[in-house]
Amino acid sequence: MATTTVHRTCPLCEAVCGLRITLDDDGRVTGVRGDADDPFSRGFICPKGAGLGALDGDPDRLTVPLVRKDGEWREATWQEAYAAVEEGLGRVTAEHGRGSVAVYLGNPTAHSMAGALYGSALIRALGTRNVYTASTADQMPKHVACGLMFGNPFAIPVPDLDRTSYLLMLGANPLESNGSLCTAPDFPGRLKALRKRGGRLVVVDPRRTRTAALADEHVFVRPGADAYLLAGIAHTLLAENRTAVRVPVRNLEELRTLLAPFSPEAVTDRCGVPAEVIVRLARELAAAPAAAVYARIGTCTAEFGTLAQWLVDVLNVLTGNLDRPGGAMFPKAATEAPGGRRKPYATGRWHSRVRGLPEANGEFPVATLADEIETPGEGQVRALVTVAGNPVLSAPNGPRLDRAFADLDFMVSVDPYLNETTRHAHVILPPPRVMQTGHYDFALLGFAVRNYTRYSPPALPLEPGRPSEAEIMATLTMIASGQGADADPALVDELILDQMLRRAADAPGSPVSGRDPAALRAELTGTTGAELRLDAMLRLGPYGEWSGAPERLSLRTLLEHPHGLDLGPLSPRLPEVLRTPSGEVDLAPGPIAADVERLRAALPAAPPGIVLIGRRHLRSNNSWMHNVRPLVGGSNRCTLQINPADVAQLGLGDHATIRSATGELTVPLEPTDAIMPGVVSLPHGWGHHGTPQRVAAGHPGVNANTLTDDTPLDAPSGTAVLNGVPVTLSTPREHAP
Repeated sequence: MATTTVHRTCPLCEAVCGLRITLDDDGRVTGVRGDADDPFSRGFICPKGAGLGALDGDPDRLTVPLVRKDGEWREATWQEAYAAVEEGLGRVTAEHGRGSVAVYLGNPTAHSMAGALYGSALIRALGTRNVYTASTADQMPKHVACGLMFGNPFAIPVPDLDRTSYLLMLGANPLESNGSLCTAPDFPGRLKALRKRGGRLVVVDPRRTRTAALADEHVFVRPGADAYLLAGIAHTLLAENRTAVRVPVRNLEELRTLLAPFSPEAVTDRCGVPAEVIVRLARELAAAPAAAVYARIGTCTAEFGTLAQWLVDVLNVLTGNLDRPGGAMFPKAATEAPGGRRKPYATGRWHSRVRGLPEANGEFPVATLADEIETPGEGQVRALVTVAGNPVLSAPNGPRLDRAFADLDFMVSVDPYLNETTRHAHVILPPPRVMQTGHYDFALLGFAVRNYTRYSPPALPLEPGRPSEAEIMATLTMIASGQGADADPALVDELILDQMLRRAADAPGSPVSGRDPAALRAELTGTTGAELRLDAMLRLGPYGEWSGAPERLSLRTLLEHPHGLDLGPLSPRLPEVLRTPSGEVDLAPGPIAADVERLRAALPAAPPGIVLIGRRHLRSNNSWMHNVRPLVGGSNRCTLQINPADVAQLGLGDHATIRSATGELTVPLEPTDAIMPGVVSLPHGWGHHGTPQRVAAGHPGVNANTLTDDTPLDAPSGTAVLNGVPVTLSTPREHAP
């Protein structure tokens, strides 16, 4: 049988690896290999990428819309499904107002063009402030910390992996996650290269992860106490005058005052790291020719997540490594919008109805979504739109959300699966196969450790009458804006393009300042609205054809380079990305200073007995990957890792009942000395009970978020505390001797 070879970016995690995919005459994927000609990934591939064909051809993926009525699902035409959405949303908003509708955007929206291009438009069309995303169960503390320090929540410095000589990594396990907020294909190879050239890698983690095992040194730390360790390191640098600040800063003396109580001796009991180790780490950071501090989800989803992320970049500033080759640098994405206003960044511009929680980046904490659904009164959430999300498994206190979703008056989900969340929907709108979908990483290339760009056009055509994911999202936007289910979704793209081009033409200093927007629109190429918008963003971007850059990027350029384009190493650019009113890095912003008092007040607190942390698997990213047969098995198991000393002390067997303030689970134990005593670890995204996904149902596991509480939050960002959860363990009755 004849085959066709196509090249595309893997959409399954943040590493943006290039793939070489073979298709047979029937459009089935017959092979997936790394693209050796991709200048960024250079042929690297992980098991998730290798399993892309099984995901693309999963027989359990929905291919037509489903509409639920009287508890029964039936297949529907697209027009019938859209009409049901129009009726359902219209009925709820007519009776209860637009504020009664909520929207939840899941993690995969960051890996799709449609999620990036149409999510904001859909939210604006809905006219609601009830916006929730996976960010407040993941990376929101980093956005808030960078917003307060740099005035720009998306100016996130990444470690310059290929040139650094010292990397201090906390709460991250890129050998299994492939990296996060640090886009780096072949992260393992880059870390090995760091050590091979004489550099040093230090990993701080409650578990000896695969990444920690690779490192020169692994330091155990108590879960949730990373901010204390980082404060102790920063205190040492200031006390010993080992600072080398190379960027314009304000509030340096205020920083010194804030960190005065956090000497290594003061924080050692709280974080579990000996004072002498804290001092040594500070001195090593200061002495390294080039160093970077990098911390991820283990430090974000904790009680002091924002302070930990703030302190990461405080250390990068104090050691002279911010915006410096080999240090922590700001990528320059090809679609980065030119210009930007300098205005104070702030959270809490509005507050949630029930708990009075402040918004951050325009959204509320997902931990309060159940409150808004369950609590009667004006503004109660009665309808929900979900896009590529499964919060019943991924959000704190998932069983409570499960019950709350059952009481909604209307729910519509854009999702390829009937899962633990979408089973509550009244309408499910499934996007097409991966091979039928164009791909560009708008968000992830803004965190790349080397400037790079690549577009993957659809490898296969859509079936007649089958809308693309972009058209599905645009149609929802038209329905939400009152234009009706029959309105042309292309109008959404044309409206956004018109606004984008007019704004660029009117902006002083813009590369197209003074030009006719209609003439600019006429120059754009692309077969879809999404491609036209990508073309405009590329042309206006820092390497774009309209900006006069030598690369002269446009959509046409990327189509002519299917393996991607290397745009060069990261370079210093702090003045371009700073948006603070002062034009300086603020080392002690007001909200941060206020939260440091909370950190200081908790310093004497005794650590809880046993705490729960999460765990990443190389063969998994989100719950929907548990239905891909090649990715199930091996180390990808839903077990509770526990230190053998704790097993012996508690008299446990091969299973345990684990209890928290919100629930309990019975789980199989995996004793290992790779986890520190007093800590247990359970992976997230499992708990597939009663799902029609056959592979997942055969390996159900348990829902870790049965144990996580939706009450405690990282105060500045509203992020759920998913790590460091106090628990107790006992022998299950059915497993007792």
